[in-house]
Amino acid sequence: MNTEPKTSTKVISFIIATCIALYILFPFYLVVVNACKAPMMITESPVSMNGVSFSQLASNLNDVIHNVHFQFWYAFGSSVIITVVSLVLLALFGGMAAWVICRNKTVWSTLIYFTFIASMIIPFQAVMLALISTFRDAGNFIGIPMLRSIPGTIFAYCGFGGAMTVFILNGFIKGIPYELEEAASIDGCPPEEIFFRVILPLLKPVIVTVSILNGMWIWNDYLLPSLLLGSNSAVKTLPVAIQSFVGSFVTQWNLILAAALLTITPMVIIFLFAQKQIIAGMVDGAIK
Repeated sequence: MNTEPKTSTKVISFIIATCIALYILFPFYLVVVNACKAPMMITESPVSMNGVSFSQLASNLNDVIHNVHFQFWYAFGSSVIITVVSLVLLALFGGMAAWVICRNKTVWSTLIYFTFIASMIIPFQAVMLALISTFRDAGNFIGIPMLRSIPGTIFAYCGFGGAMTVFILNGFIKGIPYELEEAASIDGCPPEEIFFRVILPLLKPVIVTVSILNGMWIWNDYLLPSLLLGSNSAVKTLPVAIQSFVGSFVTQWNLILAAALLTITPMVIIFLFAQKQIIAGMVDGAIK
């Protein structure tokens, strides 16, 4: 009598989970399937497997990589530089900020912490127009171009990704015994040495988690780099460069989907290998 409700609950949960998984994976299915088709087959039957060919996929990928307007390797290099440098700066300065906020129990530290938290709920669309004008004025003031440049894009990602980084790292630092820092201080370590020799090594697991989450966001982001770099800029990330296949009268869907497949593949591989680390780090950062 008691096993029937449990079995039915498991079946219902399995059906719901399967439907959610299919709903989430369906766009990825469309990208993979249509990247293996010729342009005419995509418009005729975008959902079916008709016309799928690995030779057509190889042809589409070859056209994408050697396309003069797309400039795959240049866009790939720009995406790698922006993503890697942004992640290093976010991990370093986010860890410093989270440590100072966590260990200094003052009104100002609490206010700063809740300011970080509040900034997470502000939609990007609400500040994007002000962001462009601010970056233009800042570039003119300091003499370093903030628009249509890699440094400006990295600076923007550090600003928008800092809130979540501080939030997760702050929760993890709360679980680190304060006695470790006291012992290092007694031994004569200054605050900066305490952070780099004691705190930072202990933050490595959660820093990996935060870096993966921020990395997937920065690598796949389109709106922010499209605003700061522009479609006609010499500097393009991969999501922005895909726009070169969209014309006023002709849209090359086979090349767009092949380019999208090339763009998302690195992040999919990283996520598959690091999903346990992501979940573990999120739990540690939220509970501790």
